[in-house]
Amino acid sequence: MKSKAAIWPALLLACLLGMHQGLAQDTAELDDPELQRVPPFQVFDNLYYVGARWVSAWLLETDQGLILFDALYGDLVDIAIDGIRELGFDPDDIRYLIVSHAHYDHIGGARRFQQEFGAVVLMTEADWQLSEGEPDFRDYPRPMRHLSLGNGDTLNLGRTRLQFLQTPGHTLGVLSTIFTVYDGGYPHTAVMFGGAGLNFAGADRLQMYIDSVGRLLSIPDVEVNVSNHPDSSDVFARYEMLQERRDGDPHPFVDPESWTAWLELMRRNAQTMLDAETTAN
Repeated sequence: MKSKAAIWPALLLACLLGMHQGLAQDTAELDDPELQRVPPFQVFDNLYYVGARWVSAWLLETDQGLILFDALYGDLVDIAIDGIRELGFDPDDIRYLIVSHAHYDHIGGARRFQQEFGAVVLMTEADWQLSEGEPDFRDYPRPMRHLSLGNGDTLNLGRTRLQFLQTPGHTLGVLSTIFTVYDGGYPHTAVMFGGAGLNFAGADRLQMYIDSVGRLLSIPDVEVNVSNHPDSSDVFARYEMLQERRDGDPHPFVDPESWTAWLELMRRNAQTMLDAETTAN
């Protein structure tokens, strides 16, 4: 199997850019469902990728229904819906849609999941408010207000338990989630950092981001980075490694060292931006 070290050049490049993934690319390419479609795939016993090429959506299977992380947007929403069905699941079994933050690429499909499948949308109060005001970047169908989550809140669905942190910076209400994934029944602690992009400015926001990353680094025993943009953790390169995995090989998504190194790098980038702003003022 390929070394995990082989994935680092792309990961480091994505981090060093310090941008919201894909915003510098051709918008038409990002919005094209044919160019963005990737086959859905299983990563752990209970976790599946149903996202697009540039922005993620993840499906968590529980014994009492499905949990979807992020909703894609526009014509890309069909990628997630089709992927759920291709994997043998029914979108009507989605109990909760967890929105990592209220930017169009993550929340844009939420209203459709509410209307067509009855999913209950969960988001922080700060980002519910963001979704009700002037949109960042571009507009999207506004979801009906459902439930708010904050620091220390939990969600239980059957035997599955999720814990939540509000990690502001990218937006004021970025929602990060801690949960357990299983590899052949063996548990691993996974975290989705709900907003890692550094495409914003302002000393207060940058300090929020730095503090948020510090809180994520303090979570013990994190082994899996479930990123909401695939480039942030080289999802597709790791999946290629997973397909080549042999008995006894480690799981390529179980990589605590890269989780820590990625967060430390993002924190340094944010500190560099903050120092530059402080000097300029």
